[in-house]
Amino acid sequence: MVVKVYGPVYASSKRVLVCLIEKEIEFETVPVDILKGEHKQPEFLKLQPFGTLPVTQEGDYTLYESRATMRYYAEKYRSQGTDLLGKTIEERGQVENWLDIEANRYNPPIYTLTLHILFSSLFGFTPDQNLIKESEEKLAKVLDVYEERLSTSKYLAGDFISLADLSHLPFTQYLVGPMGKENMIRSRKHVSAWWDDISSRPSWQKVLHLYAAPV
Repeated sequence: MVVKVYGPVYASSKRVLVCLIEKEIEFETVPVDILKGEHKQPEFLKLQPFGTLPVTQEGDYTLYESRATMRYYAEKYRSQGTDLLGKTIEERGQVENWLDIEANRYNPPIYTLTLHILFSSLFGFTPDQNLIKESEEKLAKVLDVYEERLSTSKYLAGDFISLADLSHLPFTQYLVGPMGKENMIRSRKHVSAWWDDISSRPSWQKVLHLYAAPV
């Protein structure tokens, strides 16, 4: 059954898309224009009561949290495509550990930077320079931890690519691209090598080619 992914140009939806491509799962996409408020319309709210992206549908089964969706499809289609969960319970534990670190430590500051640097004008608010500075400092501390981890491990969960790595792709792409803060990655030798590795994967290159970011 084809998986339907709503709002493919936005970062959180791209987490899901890169996972589906790695798992060789057939999908189709449905555009959602946040700037026009389509995510707050009654029909969309029937799918996602919080009015955010992504939303995925497979038949009558709906999910709308990106990391939960990645976990679900990586498990459901475990026998095909790239194994993104690890081969042992210990490896799975590390995948979950670093996926939670991405969600709770890495994503909050990089999301704030993205919102205030790239999207403030689109959403009509003045960027908070103090918050930008604070978020950059928080992100730098997280990246220092990553640098230490990646000095002894090819990927975050071990010597295998996993959901934990893929989940970093969309917002880090903003960081090194339109945000102009590539030095935060390049100034850390092991983080830089890791980024080159994961961002050059055909799955991510396909996502970038097919679904251009809104900024």
